[in-house]
Amino acid sequence: MRCSPGGVWLALAASLLHGKAAVSPPSTPPRDPDAGRGAWVYPSPPCSGLLSLVSLQGEFQRKLYKELVKNYNPLERPVANDSQPLTVYFSLSLLQIMDVDEKNQVLTTNIWLQMSWTDHYLQWNVSEYPGVKTVRFPDGQIWKPDILLYNSADERFDATFHTNVLVNSSGHCQYLPPGIFKSSCYIDVRWFPFDVQHCKLKFGSWSYGGWSLDLQMQEADISGYIPNGEWDLVGIPGKRSEKFYECCKEPYPDVTFTVTMRRRTLYYGLNLLIPCVLISALALLVFLLPADSGEKISLGITVLLSLTVFMLLVAEIMPATSDSVPLIAQYFASTMIIVGLSVVVTVIVLQYHHHDPDGGKMPKWTRVVLLNWCAWFLRMKRPGEDKVRPACQHTRRRCSLASVEMSAVAPPPASNGNLLYIGFRGLDGVHCAPTPDSGVVCGRMACSPTHDEHLLHGGQPPEGDPDLAKILEEVRYIANRFRCQDESEAVCSEWKFAACVVDRLCLMAFSVFTIICTIGILMSAPNFVEAVSKDFA
Repeated sequence: MRCSPGGVWLALAASLLHGKAAVSPPSTPPRDPDAGRGAWVYPSPPCSGLLSLVSLQGEFQRKLYKELVKNYNPLERPVANDSQPLTVYFSLSLLQIMDVDEKNQVLTTNIWLQMSWTDHYLQWNVSEYPGVKTVRFPDGQIWKPDILLYNSADERFDATFHTNVLVNSSGHCQYLPPGIFKSSCYIDVRWFPFDVQHCKLKFGSWSYGGWSLDLQMQEADISGYIPNGEWDLVGIPGKRSEKFYECCKEPYPDVTFTVTMRRRTLYYGLNLLIPCVLISALALLVFLLPADSGEKISLGITVLLSLTVFMLLVAEIMPATSDSVPLIAQYFASTMIIVGLSVVVTVIVLQYHHHDPDGGKMPKWTRVVLLNWCAWFLRMKRPGEDKVRPACQHTRRRCSLASVEMSAVAPPPASNGNLLYIGFRGLDGVHCAPTPDSGVVCGRMACSPTHDEHLLHGGQPPEGDPDLAKILEEVRYIANRFRCQDESEAVCSEWKFAACVVDRLCLMAFSVFTIICTIGILMSAPNFVEAVSKDFA
């Protein structure tokens, strides 16, 4: 029952009125030897005993502190037998993965350490100190283990906040220092961005060996873990090990917790992988762009520069290590090789397309490989190849140099009044047959030699007329010009068709190679399926 100050004075007044007051306050109030300053002893009212108990609890704790720290040396190892090691149980509670610096290979975490041991000198009987079950000692007042993070990357090395040590009546000490730990971690970028990192946190005593301090491991606690936007925590297994140094015979135990985390690939997939796949697909359009457009080389160079920019972005976040090449860098490199080869092939295609007919005819092996084998494999046909010429008949078929009947009629000269008719009449009964010309698909019609054809090919007219000789010379010149133009056009047509075959062949080959590289390189990551199913779902 809780008493108010008014209730205390009412009880005291009632006792005085009835003459039953147990004790009258003397002029000099008596003091209890164990009581605090200003604590009077009143054995009468009902609430006086409770007030006396509350005032005495603080004095028990103060007395206990004095008894515990009397002759206590914080440098002394608190064991009953100095030949026995002191067992320290160690664990940690991971709250947050704050940052993973791949370039500097530093892991930053928010961790609460958990250490417990039994101090032989910090024990008391609860019955002698009623109400005092636990006490707290600040840092440096009692002994505590010097457990540090071995692979610390912090400038102060020890990044913990030194809190009080909680001690109970049996001497069990519990020390829970929190801290922002920066630890060195080897970042394996082999499968970036589908990588899983294993960062170790190695803890151990800095000055005590295994014969003086037995460090035992307890499971790590992740119940209060705060999720990270870039990393998924897979687990934090622990392992206790002992290591021998050349200086000492005794082992040095340590506890190593491995923070296993998987990178979330959604960010890198949307900002690096998908743009790279689209750019590599644009590189295939180089082979679909017509050669006469003049933009094939420009498109290839633009795609190559775009991939170079993405490559530089990846290089900025990756550590400068030569141990392994990141998966995404392999994909970018293969895509850049494909685009570079496409530019080289485009130069060859343009060379074929704009080939000078005076530079010579197509080599035989090139014609066989490109125009015959590759064209058949790609199901490509040259323009005009489907058209079938009608067979030449020997009945009244008129044939000339270009399968066109040519005739010329000269006006009658005014000098002599004679009508001079000069012409090339139809050739009756001429036998014509197609003859293949090198490099030309449809050969021209060859006619059997006649008198008029003999005249066109340089023969002299039987009459020896000079006007007719001039006309024949002009006709031969025109026929030769048309023949040369036909041959030049045929050569250009061959080279242009060869360029189209090379374009189509490279389109198919580079498409297959791009698909194989995309699937083969990206799916080679061990956790590719898991990353896609969890991050892109």
